[in-house]
Amino acid sequence: MLIIGLTGSIGMGKSVTAGLFAAAGVPVHDADQAVHRLYAGEAVNSIEAAFPGTTATGGVDRAALAARVLADPGAIARLEAIVHPLVRASETRFLAAAAARGARAVLLDIPLLLETGGDARVDVVIVVSAPAAVQRQRVLARPGMSDAKLAAILARQLSDAEKRRRAHFVVDSAGGVDSARHQVHGILRATAAMPGRHRHG
Repeated sequence: MLIIGLTGSIGMGKSVTAGLFAAAGVPVHDADQAVHRLYAGEAVNSIEAAFPGTTATGGVDRAALAARVLADPGAIARLEAIVHPLVRASETRFLAAAAARGARAVLLDIPLLLETGGDARVDVVIVVSAPAAVQRQRVLARPGMSDAKLAAILARQLSDAEKRRRAHFVVDSAGGVDSARHQVHGILRATAAMPGRHRHG
């Protein structure tokens, strides 16, 4: 089973690209969605203990938690120490289920794939990219986003140029969904004969 890692900086179109792989029949594990599930259940008590006042009925208050940790590298590290092992466990279950179904390829959608060394767990790295001006326009259009928030997020991520340098394939999302879909199908053709090097149990 070929394990594909998908990543890209904020606003580059990674989620849309992951959806195109899913539409092409590739099972996708979305790390962000796994975090959302954890924030509504399994991780709530641990996060409240570490960051009192950041949870409420229904789970973690993401805005309150972000305000608490975003500018504090130590707090981010404490949060990641809680959340990352739970996300990895979810990923392991996903891989085992996909292998049991006989999937030929799967995709792990991981925002900080390269920053966290996750590329060692995959066979192929795909980076979604777009020009900086396009990225900025997309991100600043999001509710609650500001220049300061964007700068803080980008400070935690490798540069787009470095990500592209370390990628096996790059999807340029600036041309819209149809262009990205064409690129995704090309990547799937190019990787069709690749063997999966990693064994996950």
